Amino acid sequence: MASLKELRSRIASVKSTQKITSAMKMVAAAKLKRAQEQAEASRPYAARMARMLGSLASGSRGGQGPKLLSGTGKQDVHLLVVATADRGLCGAFNANIAREARRDIERLKAEGKTVKVLCIGRKGRDALRRGHADVIIDTLEDVSKPRPSFEKSDEIAQRLLAMYDEGEFDVCTLYYAQFKSAISQIVTRQQLVPFAAPEAEATGDEAQAVENKGMVYDYEPDEETILAELLPRNLAVQVFNALLENNAGEQGARMTAMDNATRNAGEMNKKLTLLYNRTRQAAITKELIEIVSAKEAM
Repeated sequence: MASLKELRSRIASVKSTQKITSAMKMVAAAKLKRAQEQAEASRPYAARMARMLGSLASGSRGGQGPKLLSGTGKQDVHLLVVATADRGLCGAFNANIAREARRDIERLKAEGKTVKVLCIGRKGRDALRRGHADVIIDTLEDVSKPRPSFEKSDEIAQRLLAMYDEGEFDVCTLYYAQFKSAISQIVTRQQLVPFAAPEAEATGDEAQAVENKGMVYDYEPDEETILAELLPRNLAVQVFNALLENNAGEQGARMTAMDNATRNAGEMNKKLTLLYNRTRQAAITKELIEIVSAKEAM
């Protein structure tokens, strides 16, 4: 059984940890509100732009278009862009994204494909390099510090475009966590190159859907020119949206994890305090018995 000194030390340590986790919870909660607002504000623009490009792509003559749309004609080399956080202490947030990417890496390798991984965030690199260090080509750190910006997202998009133009990959897929709530983040896999039109979402208004289906649009200039201009920009927009979703999900996951850690520390402190009191009472009782026994012996 632990001594009273050891128990006092453990109780002090748990209380100190509880103060730290409580402070981290409050910091994450303060950051979460702004991150959530930014993520929710970016969704309509990113989704509407993807739908518009999908409409343009379906209406292009003969299905031909820029290389970002038509692809290279093969799917031999896959580039996986795995976006995670640079810091931990946020529950299973990073592990869930890395797990999804790891499954696809193993599946693609089993199919005989060449896989390359570009990590955005240190935690994704640390999780993937344990079994797939050979496929990681680079890691981008502190991209979302102090907060995600379109300038950094555009730099990532330009790097992807340069790699694509040089023939370094055929298909590019982005992995990130879409923010739903502080306790729920959905791991999302999104194909960036070649451009894949998003699936139509059900609106519940069938009359409006029928009306929109019959519409005919004229574009000036032609569809190919617009696609050539907007597809590279859409790449940056989708990366920026993913970083914003990740930032909100990270703060929500950290707030939840630190709240659980604070509660667990409180429960542990209660148990240790009870054990300390029992041990102290036992020590006092033992001393009293020894005094009484010594007096009777005299």
